[in-house]
Amino acid sequence: MADKHLVRFEPVGIEIEVEEHQTILRAAAEQGIMLMHGCKEGQCSSCKSFVLDGDDIELDRYSTFALPDAERDEGYTLLCRAHVYEDVTIELLNYDEDMIRSGLPIQQAVAEVVANDLVTHDMRHLVLHLIEPQEVTFFPGQYMDIAVPGTEATRSFSMANTSTREAGQLEFVIKVYPDGLFSHFLATQLAVGDRLDLVGPFGVFTLREGHDADLLFVGGGAGMAPILSLLRSMAERGIDRSATFYYGARGSRDLCFADELRALEHRLPRFRYVPALSEDHWDGEVGLITDVVATHEKDLSGTDAYVCGPPPMVEAAIDLLSRLGIEKDRIYYDKFTTTGDPDGP
Repeated sequence: MADKHLVRFEPVGIEIEVEEHQTILRAAAEQGIMLMHGCKEGQCSSCKSFVLDGDDIELDRYSTFALPDAERDEGYTLLCRAHVYEDVTIELLNYDEDMIRSGLPIQQAVAEVVANDLVTHDMRHLVLHLIEPQEVTFFPGQYMDIAVPGTEATRSFSMANTSTREAGQLEFVIKVYPDGLFSHFLATQLAVGDRLDLVGPFGVFTLREGHDADLLFVGGGAGMAPILSLLRSMAERGIDRSATFYYGARGSRDLCFADELRALEHRLPRFRYVPALSEDHWDGEVGLITDVVATHEKDLSGTDAYVCGPPPMVEAAIDLLSRLGIEKDRIYYDKFTTTGDPDGP
């Protein structure tokens, strides 16, 4: 049996070769093909597709929440988990034809820690200086895989900066989980001067160009990072589109980058930042972020929406925004799944 097999994507008519040890998603990314995806861990279903032709496909471990057994039996698969052992044809269910061929090359990189600071009680602002190569080009909103030192594991984190902002530098906003493999290391061991290995960029949570639709951003937790990257990019490029960023947090101690976001309201005349607290009383908005959006927005027809944060928030926001008139193919989202038991809640 050959080590490589042909994978054809319909309805876009793109063909790639995939080695048996690669997932379809990884092979596509290495060849500059930007397929829709999120977690790359078989948990979010963003890359779910349908097998039109070919049977010899094996999947790495995944969550049945992302791909129920009944759907797998019908022919659905997860591109981030799928290995092919014969030529296959895949129907893409979720794709952006304007972006699919615009992928940037994946690079291996080594970077040195220049800052590792708390920005809330449980989120850190990690700043890295690239050593080799000295620059990595990425689209605002994309992410890198960071190797966890002393293990063979990697964890994915979105950049908060742009590739033109402090060239040669990468910024991340990372939530610390008590038993998180990387985040615990980040909080207790990682120091300025240490070096980390990275691979990327990945992700399709990027600003769609070509029209002047209003923009709506909804974020929570570390979902701040990619949205901040998009907003910084808009300010750098002078993009004048009506934009509102609804950011949900539990309490005031969970808010970060507030001063910069208020400054962006002056740099971007049609931009508003609307934070909301679900558990604290203050002078601003109070309640779940989706409830706050529902209070302020009544008809979002023709709007482009970008949603990023914990899966429950993302799911609730997608449902709400659809009811408010946004077409589902204009709701771009990134679920920040935690790594653990893929069959867990």
